[in-house]
Amino acid sequence: MTRIQDRYAQLVQAGDLHADPAQEAALPEFERIHRALEAPVKRGWFAKKPDPIKGLYLWGGVGRGKSMLMDLFVDTVDVPRRRVHFHAFMQEIQAALHEARKTGVEDAIAPVAKAVSDEVRLLAFDEMQITDIADAMIVGRLFERLFEAGVVVVTTSNRVPDDLYKDGLNRQIFLPFIDLLKERMEVHELTSPRDYRQDRLQGAEVYFTPANAVAREKIDTIWNDLTDGAGDALVLTVKGRKVEIPQYHNGVARASFHDLCGRMLGAADYLALAEVTRVLILENIPTLGRSNFNEAKRFVTLIDALYEAKVRLICSAADQPEMLYLEGEGVFEFERTASRLREMQAEDWGQA
Repeated sequence: MTRIQDRYAQLVQAGDLHADPAQEAALPEFERIHRALEAPVKRGWFAKKPDPIKGLYLWGGVGRGKSMLMDLFVDTVDVPRRRVHFHAFMQEIQAALHEARKTGVEDAIAPVAKAVSDEVRLLAFDEMQITDIADAMIVGRLFERLFEAGVVVVTTSNRVPDDLYKDGLNRQIFLPFIDLLKERMEVHELTSPRDYRQDRLQGAEVYFTPANAVAREKIDTIWNDLTDGAGDALVLTVKGRKVEIPQYHNGVARASFHDLCGRMLGAADYLALAEVTRVLILENIPTLGRSNFNEAKRFVTLIDALYEAKVRLICSAADQPEMLYLEGEGVFEFERTASRLREMQAEDWGQA
């Protein structure tokens, strides 16, 4: 199969990628894993057990091309493999653990980890981060089993390993997992100064009004450009509640106003969303007032969370920010939200 370095060079030559020294510096790490996965495994009574293959923990700022490089790598490797968003994988693991416990097994992680290792040799995770205590409590033992079974892990993250689950509840129980990651994976920082995701939005309209078919078509174009048309539902677990994002891919989320503000969500839910999202497409923001006061309050809280986290916002709305909330309790407070909506339309928003 084509090597990742050759494939990268082909895309640069075709003009589909810009040559980036930081990205090119990461390619040998992928190539190292590729060669190790291809090496024949000696079998027999006296064959020495092969040394474990160290995986790769690729971290750095958003939009630097981490996911793109990992996807190129996965496409060039010819072993049983799976590429999945880390949150989605952990949701599957929690569901599998629930089923395993029903059988009365003493350690539910053992059969769940075996089921994974029986299917794949390579696991490629996008955006590793731990925000849920349930995940934090089991991820160390799970990965220990996977590594013991010879599964190679490649992952991207916006955080250095030592910052995973930072300030999380009972974090001391989680710390051995960080040590395990650093032992079994090479940690490589992607230091490119360019944010390619922001570059793709440079000069683009990001606030569409009215929220009609024309706006929908323009937003579809942006979504397809940022995600190549891919996207699956993402379910976040926040304080035991399930918060579903209808469409999500590589840090880009898409939802309607009703999805996020028409349900009984609060600050913790929006902070969790902002934690995993670099671009949010929010559609069909209505005019606000007495008739939808609770939804309006949630919208204000959502915008505050996105603003503080520097999340890029693309939205369609019934009117301009200053005209969304003209009557009823909360009009004065909404002035700040309208101001933030204006500020978040700037080309350089989120780059600071």
